Amino acid sequence: MSLRRSPLPRLALFGLFAVLSACSILPDSEPLRIFLLPTATTPQRASEPTLQHALRINTPQASRILSGQRIAVVPQGNQISAYQGARWSDAAPVLLRDRLIEAFQRDGRMPSVSNEDVNLYADISLHSDLRAFQSEYVDGEPQVLIRLDARLVNRQNQHTLASRRFEVRQASADPSVESVVEAFGQASDTLSQEVLEWTLSHAKQMPQG
Repeated sequence: MSLRRSPLPRLALFGLFAVLSACSILPDSEPLRIFLLPTATTPQRASEPTLQHALRINTPQASRILSGQRIAVVPQGNQISAYQGARWSDAAPVLLRDRLIEAFQRDGRMPSVSNEDVNLYADISLHSDLRAFQSEYVDGEPQVLIRLDARLVNRQNQHTLASRRFEVRQASADPSVESVVEAFGQASDTLSQEVLEWTLSHAKQMPQG
């Protein structure tokens, strides 16, 4: 004589899964906002004579917290954090490298500018360490800080032509992420222009190829 297995345990288990799926105890995740690095209106190209040197701009080296896409903030003291629900569109060192390249391309005095991802000839290479790329609160007000240790290298003999620390601070209009991002863009433009003029001043001292 065979005994039929009761369907009740299976039905009860199905009902339990249905209840659990309908009543989630996990909160909805906060939407993630992705920000581009803003740039100012494109200036006119320089009219000075063009240098023939080719420049390679390498991606800056950075600490672990600065090498990602999080938008870093120092709310107080030595505590570093990140804005919640906000990210850069790319890693911060890549954004700054591309901004530097863009500045040289806009300027026009050194027409051949590339990065380490393309196999193009270069007479000079720009190496750097990104020491700060963050917003900091000073007297309760946010301001963006970008600090870059740069060095120019003659690729013919691998000698260092020059080295310099660049530091730019830019106040944010208010504490909102949008205003802070705008301040990042302004600070990046200022730093790029300083690096450009410094690089060209040393490139002019090298013999034309």
